[in-house]
Amino acid sequence: MEQILIVEDDPALGRGLVLALESADRICTLAAGCADARRALAAASFDLAIFDVNLPDGSGLTLLEQTRAAGGPPVILLTANDMETDIVAGLTLGADDYITKPFSLAVLRARVEAALRRNTPARTAAVFEQGSFRFDFDRLTFSVDGKPVQLSQTEQRLLRLLVENRGHTLPRDTLLDRIWTDGAAYVEENALSVTVGRLRRKLGSQAPIQTVYGVGYTWAVAP
Repeated sequence: MEQILIVEDDPALGRGLVLALESADRICTLAAGCADARRALAAASFDLAIFDVNLPDGSGLTLLEQTRAAGGPPVILLTANDMETDIVAGLTLGADDYITKPFSLAVLRARVEAALRRNTPARTAAVFEQGSFRFDFDRLTFSVDGKPVQLSQTEQRLLRLLVENRGHTLPRDTLLDRIWTDGAAYVEENALSVTVGRLRRKLGSQAPIQTVYGVGYTWAVAP
């Protein structure tokens, strides 16, 4: 599941960017300024960030510089300025791309896809090992401390989503949509809480499945 942070103070444009870029395999988080963006970057890992240069509480260039220094995600800058000095400043500070307003959403999508391709890691291996955990998603064998663990198909889907998106918070609605894929018209939200609880019990207290209250769940990555 790809995650993109969009930092844009214009509410209409921000919503438009979310609608244009979000998909079944991609989540967009919208921040209205530098302060909101810093909180979002501290709370989750993103595959890409899109910063407006002119923000109400600071400059997107300063935010870019701080993000690069912290080892954050690749960044595309948006600005109404088309002066060469601004473009050079953004690229010098580490921006992956630079788009001036007004811009075509088709061009933005193409730039976003290109940036994501450049920075996409190799596909997660079918066998995942971490500490006492060993999960083979091809053979459908799962073990903790060398002891086999029997998981239902629903628990297997949940585990794979969490592991493949480790370090990212997966919203409850996304998990509901992607785990219950049998065409059911309605699935009770409580079903997800029950499945998470069963998976935690089977994997034991060492499993880093964390609840992000009001949002969803994540397989936490050690700092």
